[in-house]
Amino acid sequence: MTEITDSSTGWVARHIQRYVETDGADGYLFNGYPTLLLTTRGRKSGQLRRTALIFGESDGRYLLVASNGGAVKHPAWYLNLAADPEVTVQIRGEVFAARARTATPEEKPELWAAMVEVFPTYASYQRKSPRDIPVVVLERV
Repeated sequence: MTEITDSSTGWVARHIQRYVETDGADGYLFNGYPTLLLTTRGRKSGQLRRTALIFGESDGRYLLVASNGGAVKHPAWYLNLAADPEVTVQIRGEVFAARARTATPEEKPELWAAMVEVFPTYASYQRKSPRDIPVVVLERV
């Protein structure tokens, strides 16, 4: 099995470790919000990179928001999946392959509203960010 590098952010790495060790029994809910683990391939390094993200669901698909806390730049995980959309997802104890894509301008308003319902803080992130924060759609392959 190829080695996976977890997020270098301390609290995220600890969250991932708890999630993996307990099949999501400890870590699925983070401060009351549902989370999944997303593994992407580094666009520069080629290494597998894993992070924990809040997610939503719509029509059998999983949704993520590339908010980066409202920062000016996209998060690294988003840049990685934009370069290579083949990802691995873990939701609780289930691990599966998925294909990631950015929501189209036509579908984004509905998906954005669904994600703001899951995590209302996304709305304030968008207000403070100069970029249009993407919604990512994950579809099982």
